[in-house]
Amino acid sequence: MRADARKNRDHLLAIAGTAITEQGVDVSLRDIARRADVGLATLLRHFPTREALLDALLRTSFDELTAQAAELETSSSPEDALVSWLRDCVAWTTEYRGVTVLMAAAIEDTESALHASCVTLRAAGARLLTRAQAAGVARSDIDGADLFALVAMLAWLGDQHSLAPRADHLFEVVASAILTSAGSSDAEEERRPRARS
Repeated sequence: MRADARKNRDHLLAIAGTAITEQGVDVSLRDIARRADVGLATLLRHFPTREALLDALLRTSFDELTAQAAELETSSSPEDALVSWLRDCVAWTTEYRGVTVLMAAAIEDTESALHASCVTLRAAGARLLTRAQAAGVARSDIDGADLFALVAMLAWLGDQHSLAPRADHLFEVVASAILTSAGSSDAEEERRPRARS
């Protein structure tokens, strides 16, 4: 790709990123082109479909989150790695309003431009979960698909204006529900009301 073409493409991606952050993934392609001060045909020459634009925009973030999962596998405890990755994944998906709906659909649609990236991202989270389960610090009745759904659920909360203030608290609730720890059943027993004799 020529340097000027790459510069134009990068400019379109930057404008699209801002527009999606502000208006969500359903923002008009015509509006993105107008903001970038180009014609719609120019935008479509670089990105023939909305999914192609989103794939180009989101792939870097997908790759970063996938690489982060691999790094956390070797640099952090299983529990810390899982929670840290989950937190960053939720924060990223909250940044682009509505992206979790597209991600959930792309997982099932092998023809989607986003399919491969979403599958890779889900697999990265699943590896962290499996590692935590093997260490006995995560519950064993969930899998990578469940973890991916929880990311979508927590990101949705962040998208809701009235619920956004509760998002951090609810993240902690969900994270603590995923995790187990030695003696947690004893602690739970201590919290239960005792029967009166």
